[in-house]
Amino acid sequence: MAIYIVIASILLGCMLIMAWKSLENNAKQQDSALKQRAIFNINEQLTYTRLKEILPNHIILAHVSFDALLTTKYYRTRNKYRNMVADFVVLDESQQIKAIIALDDPMILKRIQRSQYQDALLQMAGYRVIRYDDVPEYSQLRDDFLNGHARFKPIAPVSGLKKYHLYSDLERKKLKALG
Repeated sequence: MAIYIVIASILLGCMLIMAWKSLENNAKQQDSALKQRAIFNINEQLTYTRLKEILPNHIILAHVSFDALLTTKYYRTRNKYRNMVADFVVLDESQQIKAIIALDDPMILKRIQRSQYQDALLQMAGYRVIRYDDVPEYSQLRDDFLNGHARFKPIAPVSGLKKYHLYSDLERKKLKALG
């Protein structure tokens, strides 16, 4: 009987030590300090400056969430674009979206399919999407915004757009109820 009391007291002591150490660890854990961060990288900063110079009467918005640009009836469709962000959105004098600008970064080779998917989503919603490989030159911006839309086809009606599968093509098995 004495042996059981000794074993129980040793186990109780071990449990108390473990509980004490876990309380000490929780007290020591702190969040890291918050620091400011630059809004634009160098390519975005140059592009923003050039857009403001070329389009002084327009409003240029940066890092706009797709949730602010798109809407849908179903939550599962909204999940497809939930974490996506447009680099720049150009608004005209009447606060209407004139174009959405996307800049490709050096890592785009790994994300080409994702950028094409983002462009397709925006175009299906009826937006004009302009994607630049690098910081656009002044002449290129003038051609795209001031000299009409010569390079771009008019937006096709919804029925004429290529259909993209927003839902997975996984085969769903039907269960047969027995009984």
